[in-house]
Amino acid sequence: MSNRFDARFYQRFYMNPRTRVTSREEMARRAGMVAALVKQLELPVKRILDAGCGLGWLRPPLLEAFPDATYIGLEVSEHLCEEHGWVNASLADYRPRGRFDLIICYDVMQYLSDRECAQAMANLARLSRGALYFHAPTQEDWRDNADRDTSDSDITLRGASWYRSRLSRHFEHAGFGVHVRRGVPWGQWELERSGAVDE
Repeated sequence: MSNRFDARFYQRFYMNPRTRVTSREEMARRAGMVAALVKQLELPVKRILDAGCGLGWLRPPLLEAFPDATYIGLEVSEHLCEEHGWVNASLADYRPRGRFDLIICYDVMQYLSDRECAQAMANLARLSRGALYFHAPTQEDWRDNADRDTSDSDITLRGASWYRSRLSRHFEHAGFGVHVRRGVPWGQWELERSGAVDE
């Protein structure tokens, strides 16, 4: 798979303004949102894992928000690891020393087989000791939200319930894609809880 993510892939989906799926500015806003929510939840962040870090656009704003933290970029692309010095490994079988206070897993799972994806989801729980920001395009997103002119269509789509059922085994959803490892103390007001609807 690492050969798939070569210079042409990143040129098309990240660098070319006509075909890119996101921008450095959008990723900075995303990092700011994640950091603000994690800070609001009063979760300490000393170690950050950016699983599938790509070009590393989340790195500067995350380290600005958490200046005392160390950042590890994990990437399967040999091209990017050589260019940026990321750790060359798959989230499905990555076994570092220690765990992480904040894990970013943004648009990674759609490139994994069902077996690899299930392994990666379980590994997220093993690696986490705090917060997880998780995003993957779902079947519902592809139908209702995706810009198919710029989105990579060579992916595996799963239903949102597939991801939610696996996340809920080890994490509680705090909002906006941020999840907190079960057993980690954090507070949330009742009306802030997602899905809290009285009948």
